[in-house]
Amino acid sequence: MNAFGKRNEKIKVAITHGDVNGINYEIIIKAIRDNRLYELFTPIVYGLSKVVGYHRKNMNFNDFNYNIIKDPRQAMTKQANIINISAEEIKIEYGNATQQAGNLAFLALERAISDLKEKKVDVLVTAPINKQNIQSEKFNFPGHTEYLANRFQTGDVLMFMISGDLRIATVTGHVPVKDVSGILNEKLITAKLAVLKKSLQQDFLINAPKIAVLGLNPHAGDNGLIGDEDLRVIHPAIIKAKKHGELVYGPFPADGFFGSGEYKKYDAILAMYHDQGLVPFKILSMNTGVNFTAGLPIVRTSPDHGTAYDIAGKNIASFESMRQAIYLALDIYRNRLAYEKMNENPLGPDIKPEHEPYENDKEDIPDDLKEVLD
Repeated sequence: MNAFGKRNEKIKVAITHGDVNGINYEIIIKAIRDNRLYELFTPIVYGLSKVVGYHRKNMNFNDFNYNIIKDPRQAMTKQANIINISAEEIKIEYGNATQQAGNLAFLALERAISDLKEKKVDVLVTAPINKQNIQSEKFNFPGHTEYLANRFQTGDVLMFMISGDLRIATVTGHVPVKDVSGILNEKLITAKLAVLKKSLQQDFLINAPKIAVLGLNPHAGDNGLIGDEDLRVIHPAIIKAKKHGELVYGPFPADGFFGSGEYKKYDAILAMYHDQGLVPFKILSMNTGVNFTAGLPIVRTSPDHGTAYDIAGKNIASFESMRQAIYLALDIYRNRLAYEKMNENPLGPDIKPEHEPYENDKEDIPDDLKEVLD
């Protein structure tokens, strides 16, 4: 047994059900109903078997079979597995934000995290929560990212949006736009760049990642004409990274950077705030993107959308982002094992190249670690 479980066992994927009044059960069932997927992983849904049965009947998911278990060690490898996180009666109210739904979302998270810490499951995929109705004395966080950082006592984490080769992280997360400028400082940006680089190396096996940093103000401040944060805070962090041999560039004006296609030249992009990174990301990859929390000791992914109350219960929701979240969790889990093995070499994978790599010059990845899952 190593830090990420046994190498010769199928990966156990913990899936938390999130808000029961949204599209979550629909997309979870659609994402894992194909029995051929069980050759790749063992799904364990932390939720309510009664709600699974309700959706199975009302949405005609008659080909979806599942096994009810009390512990992940009882999971069947050729079938979906459900762990009941509560015995209370539940009323499904599609499109409504209820306190009961928030409570049940929290219970699923707590149980899954407990099993992760005990290494009963290997990776975590979280279905969307409602950030308001989940609030309580035990959950007083803006979202999953901050909650998980607290539960795993990790100081620096990143909201990292992934869709194929498009990777966008954010320095600040779920904070009001009016507070962003006051939060940003050289130390914070430097720390986030360090987390981003480490994630690109261990989670994506990119040995010498090329990172673009976006400016905060329009035109990246126009040399101080439109705000001084780009010169005073962001540029010094980039210079510091370059002095340490990092391939970090910017700050770039966000509009032109994406509009011109410049983003395609980099392994990852560091945006200053939530919408600066997520608006272009969702325009370019809505329904296929994944939210990954970089910097955690465990692997956690999530679909790149919310509860979608407006289409809940209509059986029209796309499950592609949920399935991609599962696939990415599997890839990152395997990549971390490979990275761990490479680190056994005393030279390590962190040796700096003699020259700057070309735009597409990346470390070769073994075929079994980069298979494309359709």
